[in-house]
Amino acid sequence: MKKLLALILALVMVLSFAACGETPEEPTGENGETEALTAENIKIGFVHVSDPSDMGYTYNHDLGTWKMAENLGISEDQIINKYNIGEDEGCATAIEELVEAGCNIIFATSFGHGDYMTEAAAKYPEIQFCHATGAQAANSGLSNYHNYFTSIYEARYIAGVAAGLKLNELIENGTITEEEAVIGYVAAFYFEEVISGFSAFYLGARSVCPSATMITLKADSWSDPVKEGQIAQSLIDQGAVIISQHSDNPSPATTAEAAGLFHCGYNSDMAEAAPKASIISARADWSIYLTYAVECVLNGEEIATDWCKGFAEGANFTSPLNEAVAAPGTAEKLEEVANGLKDGSVHVFAGPWNGVHVWTGEAFECAEGEWVEESQTQSAPYFGYIIEGITLLDA
Repeated sequence: MKKLLALILALVMVLSFAACGETPEEPTGENGETEALTAENIKIGFVHVSDPSDMGYTYNHDLGTWKMAENLGISEDQIINKYNIGEDEGCATAIEELVEAGCNIIFATSFGHGDYMTEAAAKYPEIQFCHATGAQAANSGLSNYHNYFTSIYEARYIAGVAAGLKLNELIENGTITEEEAVIGYVAAFYFEEVISGFSAFYLGARSVCPSATMITLKADSWSDPVKEGQIAQSLIDQGAVIISQHSDNPSPATTAEAAGLFHCGYNSDMAEAAPKASIISARADWSIYLTYAVECVLNGEEIATDWCKGFAEGANFTSPLNEAVAAPGTAEKLEEVANGLKDGSVHVFAGPWNGVHVWTGEAFECAEGEWVEESQTQSAPYFGYIIEGITLLDA
């Protein structure tokens, strides 16, 4: 009897350990044989920090999902979205649910999802895990874990040029003085992804309006429409005449419009929300990566550990210029800059500028004719210098 109990106990333990690392079953045919993955049977999961109603980051990523599905002939019921998943243990739960649903590839779209994606990738080696904005894949040692982003700083630079031309118009018609050419920037947080973005926007503005300065305030949130509007108003109260943002909602745009001022947006065409204020928006076409990654799975090919593409590949673009608001000549100038970004003659982080690194306090001088490359050693942005001319009001 003791031997029988021991045998049963050992069997239970073996089954328990097996269950801990189980992976979803491969699709099988009528006779039980394993089928190759195809566009008709693949399952794709997404973990999103908010939902498409934000009209911002998740809205834009979601557009990429459905464009990818259209590109590859994948049906809606093969895609499982987990919306409003925080950067906490709820992310681990969402990933487990996607695994149990049989997903062959899982995407997570917010920076704080990274630790949970790393753990899941180690646990389920037969599933591909792709994390946007993160930087853990290269050092993870996991062949099924990948990071991706777009060179969105290029689109922000172009939007900044549009803002700088608007500042010039306001100076020339006497609405403001050169000293009053102040940009206000609603920042989600103060780390490299956001710093890279507002620095690119500022350098774009300064390339055509040398007197431009920038003030920023952070929301400590990716998506908080009320707080974003309040921050925009605070920046306006402190002298900003053009508002831009790295946050998810159109409330900064509507706040700028209510004040009779101007705005450059992110992730969606915010001219729809604020037609009298919003000049242009920087956007990413996430379908470029999503299509690539899913095609790799279907073709049995490796997905790049770090992927980052930009204007030249169509991974970044800007919304249609709001000609009713933009300064005369803006469209022509933006086309010139876009062509320069594509052929490599324009560099976003080109000198001359002086900066101090946000974490180390290290001073850095970028001389005229030199530039700092972004997103070359990893997909996620790592530009962390606070450039002279930009003031973090709440640092």
